[in-house]
Amino acid sequence: MIDENYVGDRIAMLRMAKNVSAREMSLALGQSQNYINTIENHKSDPSMQLFLYICEYLDISPKDFFDEDNKSPKTLDKTVEAVKRLNRDQQKLIIELAKEMK
Repeated sequence: MIDENYVGDRIAMLRMAKNVSAREMSLALGQSQNYINTIENHKSDPSMQLFLYICEYLDISPKDFFDEDNKSPKTLDKTVEAVKRLNRDQQKLIIELAKEMK
């Protein structure tokens, strides 16, 4: 079950990872300058349409948004695409390297 603060907290984390201010993001979404702050401070939730715009702005899918184990969805997507281009032996090496890095 998702915590009631999840949406605001996740937006804040992803926004900061993108290195943009809440004001900048609010205005880019065509909203008042305090819009993202009200969501991040758990005073309101976005409508479904604005949630989709937020995902688009953050350059992630709604699925990635709710994948709380994925701290950097864009980086993971790039990694997966790069690994797909490797041959099977190279992919196995990447897997072993990742296991060692844990």
